[in-house]
Parts: sequence; C-alpha cells; structure tokens
Amino acid sequence: MKLSYCGYVAASILLLSAGAYAADNGEAVYNQACAGCHTMMAPKTGDKAAWAPLIKKGTDALTQSVIKGKGMMPPKGGHSELTDAQIKAAVEFMEDKSK
Repeated sequence: MKLSYCGYVAASILLLSAGAYAADNGEAVYNQACAGCHTMMAPKTGDKAAWAPLIKKGTDALTQSVIKGKGMMPPKGGHSELTDAQIKAAVEFMEDKSK
C-alpha cells in the first residue's frame, strides 16, 4: 500500500503519541496530529491568504471537512481516535493562527 508523505507523518505521529491528546486543547491536538502536514502543505497554518476563504466558510463547516476528509487529507486527518470536539479545537487553533 502506498502512503502519501502526509500519511507517513500521520502514522508516525500516531505511533509516537499513542492517543495522548488533551481533551479540548486545540494547540496540543494540532501539534500532535495536524502540524506534520499543515506546516509544510497547503493550507499552511498562518498563511492568511490561503485561510481567508476557508475561515469565511465557518468553523463548523471546516470541522466537518476535517471529519470527512478532503483532497489528500484522510478523514480526521488520519487520526480516527480524535473526537469531533478535539478536531473542532484544532480547527479553531488553526483559524486563530491564520487570521
């Protein structure tokens, strides 16, 4: 089975973190589950131009997009152990860093 680079990063982070996500800490979830891809791949966290149209869609719409997966990003960013609340917290963190 071929994995994208992001898939390898997600698998590595998953193995290292062993599910040690903070309940509602968006920054912690981002650092453990999202940063591997979103520091190198679009939309990069902090890229205001890339995030502006996404932020306009609203947090709930972005959260649902992450839960379902989009493009190269698998459902829940490849972290099926994350709750919807944890994903929403990470989305809110990325939005705040990208405004």
